[in-house]
Amino acid sequence: MKMSQVNRIRWRSIILGLLLIPVNCYWIIQKQSGWLGPPDTLSLFYNVIFILSILILLNSLLKKLSPSSALNQGELLLIYSMLSVATALGGIDLMQLLPPLMGYAFWFATPENEWKEIFLQCIPRWLTISNKSVLRGYYEGGSTLYTVLNLKSWLFPTLCWSVFLFVLLFVTLCINVILRKQWTEKEKLTYPIVQLPLEITKEGGAKSFLLNRFLLLGFSIAGGIDLINGLHYLYPIIPFIPISRTGPSWGNTIELGHFFTEKPFSAIGWTPLALFPFALGLVFLIPLDLSFSCWFFYFLRKVQLILGSLFGFQGVSHLSYIKPQASGAYIGLGMIALFQSRKYIISILRKAIVGDAKTGGFFCRRRRGTHRTLADNHIDDSSEPMRYRWAVLGIIGGIIFLIFFSSKAGMSVWVAFIYFFIYFNISITITRMRAELGPPAHELEYGGPNEIMTNFIGTRRLGARNLTLFSLYMFFNRCYRSHPMPHQLEGFKLAEQTGAENRKFAFALLLASAVGILSIFWATLTAAYRANGAPFSPFSRFSFDRLRLWLYYQKGSDSIAIISTMIGFLLTIFLSVLRMRFIWWKLHPVAYPLSTSWSMNMLWFSFLSGWAIKAIILKYGGIRVYRKALPFFLGLILGEFIVGGLFNIIGQVFHVTTYIFWH
Repeated sequence: MKMSQVNRIRWRSIILGLLLIPVNCYWIIQKQSGWLGPPDTLSLFYNVIFILSILILLNSLLKKLSPSSALNQGELLLIYSMLSVATALGGIDLMQLLPPLMGYAFWFATPENEWKEIFLQCIPRWLTISNKSVLRGYYEGGSTLYTVLNLKSWLFPTLCWSVFLFVLLFVTLCINVILRKQWTEKEKLTYPIVQLPLEITKEGGAKSFLLNRFLLLGFSIAGGIDLINGLHYLYPIIPFIPISRTGPSWGNTIELGHFFTEKPFSAIGWTPLALFPFALGLVFLIPLDLSFSCWFFYFLRKVQLILGSLFGFQGVSHLSYIKPQASGAYIGLGMIALFQSRKYIISILRKAIVGDAKTGGFFCRRRRGTHRTLADNHIDDSSEPMRYRWAVLGIIGGIIFLIFFSSKAGMSVWVAFIYFFIYFNISITITRMRAELGPPAHELEYGGPNEIMTNFIGTRRLGARNLTLFSLYMFFNRCYRSHPMPHQLEGFKLAEQTGAENRKFAFALLLASAVGILSIFWATLTAAYRANGAPFSPFSRFSFDRLRLWLYYQKGSDSIAIISTMIGFLLTIFLSVLRMRFIWWKLHPVAYPLSTSWSMNMLWFSFLSGWAIKAIILKYGGIRVYRKALPFFLGLILGEFIVGGLFNIIGQVFHVTTYIFWH
């Protein structure tokens, strides 16, 4: 698509995005350090939508005063994408877990837990903090980061991890460059997550859209519910609307499990009956077969637990090995996505290696008497975020660096190779899932390379140094809820939709990654030293307690977990084949691993309700009524995010507990 003059990207928009990143990072750290509603456990970040909404209002005023100085749609969406990547980096399943891990083993090692004797000697000192004078202020709080000793001690490990993370994100961006055209233009995936920012930033149409009566109705309903519930927290005399829970505590959530107290049905476990307006709005954007598959597989998961209890398994939630099944399904989906795009990927590799007469390649040479190259391919990458040959080089060079980094930290080269192969496979799956399905939330809790490799290879063969680094790498392999890779691809989709400059988007996203990494380190360390110590230390304890068990009770491969992983892998392949062969087949394989997550416990009723409403509208009203109703559901998302974000700010400013619409 030719770049529109209206949506050209100016450097001031990139600078504005970079200036907003530290502010945004400080906000999310303050929210999550007190469990005030982490935004990054959602696919669409409400803090970014909140900031974008403020920018739209300020930009509207600027248009009246100086139209030429106002930001265009492409620039607004560029800032949105930059903030989204930075927020993903600052998630409780990514960088917020890293600083606590960097010193936890040294600070909490005791004669009782025997950490010093078992694995402390395997921890790389250049990636961690061992000075207890420095760690005292970090874990106990009431101190300051800004002393010579503290800054000097944190500087080198922070820079090392920053380079590691930046290269990790650079590789995912290069993968997105290669997959973008296939998924966006050839397969035409729907990208439901970006529909709200795309609509509210439309040039010329933004005002009419925001004044749409259906959008205002949806905004009023969702915002009104959050307003009443938020006031209830401040003034308990005001009644509470129990749409997602019955009171301030999540333990009071309306729970279906309370109605099934006898075996085997009591095995269904925690099954809350919660309806989130923002989730209802997002589910309405999802294709019907996908939303149906999500709640169907969730019910199937509960049936699996009931059958396990019926046949007398004790501790069925563990013996059913649902998490290994999800891991196998994620691996299967990633491989299927690459297999379906194999011809396009091979063409790109051929272009990168052989090139053409215009752009050249790794081994490009012209034949005598002709302008053709060794490969006759017609793939045009002139408008891509990056030339394909540089993207391929970036992937190869980045992975070599990550393996080298891991090797220097103590991991075997062959282990590092398998580790990052699994990680990037899962990353591709999550990105594909977001582009095709757009779930309100997604996760793979403790189902990444750490668990897959220990189950298949065994802790005895992996050894102490590999397992120690597994524990340090837990910070980007815990849940995959806040993964930056989908936000990179969604940024490219927004650039394509608005005709903005893809290459400036890619460059801005890399800048946002670098500034975001440093901003998160700064905000996390500053907050921990100043307040009550490092947040999320329990996750660090779990990581090192598990390492202790791995090394203390070394074992071989886990045959049951391997079988469960293969079941998930093969079932995903089977579902994919059925879907490709039979048009009438409604069950989508992407929904299968999604249904196993903790988030689906909270979202299943929203999926069921959103699917039913959309099905009724399409059946009796058709596409015309669907398009008319769409602003209402977008209003539900916007209303909950704006009002919920306001109460979050009130809680931080006045240091009071406020209503959290999502946890």
